[in-house]
Amino acid sequence: MTRIAINGSKGKMGQTLIMSVHSNSQAEFGAGFDKGDKVEDQLENFDVLIDFSRPEASLNAISACRGSGKAMVIGTTGFSDNELELIQQASKEIPIVFAPNMSVGVNLTLKILETSAKVIGPDSSIEIIESHHRFKVDSPSGTALKMGEVVANALGRNLSECAIYGREGIEEPRDQNTIGFSSIRGGDVVGEHTVAFFMDGERVEITHKASSRMIYANGAVRAANWLFDKPNGLYSMQDVLDL
Repeated sequence: MTRIAINGSKGKMGQTLIMSVHSNSQAEFGAGFDKGDKVEDQLENFDVLIDFSRPEASLNAISACRGSGKAMVIGTTGFSDNELELIQQASKEIPIVFAPNMSVGVNLTLKILETSAKVIGPDSSIEIIESHHRFKVDSPSGTALKMGEVVANALGRNLSECAIYGREGIEEPRDQNTIGFSSIRGGDVVGEHTVAFFMDGERVEITHKASSRMIYANGAVRAANWLFDKPNGLYSMQDVLDL
């Protein structure tokens, strides 16, 4: 039985995670943390900490878990390059599953995108469109960026060099080697992502739509159970799902 702690336990995602833990026969709820709570105070009550908070809170949790040998599942997005390096360093001392999206469907989509990019990517203009609720603060979403990274890697490109984030004004004709991103924020959209491959005479669109936060929570709990007895290292949901 995996004892699971939740960072950001009073938020919408935190409450959904707690519900998922309670409904999972292989897990039990060990502790919850929110603003003002210290992870260090309840280290003896959990085996794996699931974090869907914000970068600052996540980094504090990483520090506490790193110092005590506790495993982590991190679904937080919006980290800077330096913060991502800290996660990489922490994974040398504790096992970490780090993924911008814990959904089984999204991670299957990533595998499909890798194959699609290899087959039709070189001959297409690629655009990534994502929609989220009005309260989401980072854009593009972590999932959209991960999709772009998968596509770029499959094509032998560096996303940091070929990404275009929004367009305005008069521009030169589109460079086929770029990957475009568009972000929409409004209402209560849980999350929608489409990667479109535009070719002469046809277009292929690969879309994932989420209608409930529970898909992310269930994936995170699945990852926590999988991570329980793993050696130190940085893992993805592709590892968890054996994709």
